[in-house]
Amino acid sequence: MTARSTETGKAKGSTRVVYAALAGNLGVAIAKFVAAGLSGSSAMLTEAIHSLVDTGDQILLLAGQKRGARAADPSHPLGYGMETYFWSFVVALMVFLMGGVVSIYQGIHHILRPQPIESPWLSFAVLAIAAVLEGGSLRVGLREYRRVIRGRDVSVWAFIRGSKDPSVFSVILEDSAALIGLALAALGIVGARFLAIPWADGAASIAIGLLLTSIALVLANETRSLIAGEAVAPPVLEQLRASLQHADRVVELVDIATLQLGPEAILVALTLNFRDGADSAVIRETIAGITRTLHEVDSRIAHVYVRPALDSDAQDPVAGTSDA
Repeated sequence: MTARSTETGKAKGSTRVVYAALAGNLGVAIAKFVAAGLSGSSAMLTEAIHSLVDTGDQILLLAGQKRGARAADPSHPLGYGMETYFWSFVVALMVFLMGGVVSIYQGIHHILRPQPIESPWLSFAVLAIAAVLEGGSLRVGLREYRRVIRGRDVSVWAFIRGSKDPSVFSVILEDSAALIGLALAALGIVGARFLAIPWADGAASIAIGLLLTSIALVLANETRSLIAGEAVAPPVLEQLRASLQHADRVVELVDIATLQLGPEAILVALTLNFRDGADSAVIRETIAGITRTLHEVDSRIAHVYVRPALDSDAQDPVAGTSDA
């Protein structure tokens, strides 16, 4: 498989993950709201809000993917890829405010004013169906994770920390939280209905809210780092370094800096030592060759900037740039 087809597959895979999560969350949200209305369970209402927020999140992620894929123009010469990260940060805020804070408020309200749980078996049935749907969505996300790591020994947490595609790690985090939330909701209903612990339902809502708040903080931190400007993953950087060791007329790689411009776009800035006697034409020809070499290593590389490192007594350096 070529580098380009691999990266195209990644883009399609991340979109497929989001669509799977969207379909599951929308159906689950409707069922949970019905069950919450019939049972009066605070935990079930919290889970319904959770699924509704997740549905909105997936819509925002899809919007971010579409807007981030727009072509470069004079006002955005490096493209719009980083807009994907902005919308992912908005997702984190939604999870925190509409998911975590609202759930905690609902829990406190029901602890202070507990209500009897009606139709518990309906709630359990909805929770079971939701678990199947959320589990299916999580499987799609984990399948994409396994495809990306390609057999390397990379934990899910390390993948989340190192991933440059928030549409994948957001779904994995949210679906994992959803499954834990379903278990907490079930425990709350059992405690309030069958164990005569009236505050258990509200406590479950608070626990779900704290869980969502934690997930939101992780999402916000990861997307904040991407918006601030992250380098490519270390394995990719090492591949780029290795490819330049054999570049024609290059004596030494003085410095390499990379910037992730979006899930599918990378900027590379190089400072290189060239052999003595290389004129401007030779340097520019070499830059073109280096650009092709880097693009063969990773087809996401969209921009390459090269500065020859010259002696201090030389005249102004000849700098070259190239868009891959």
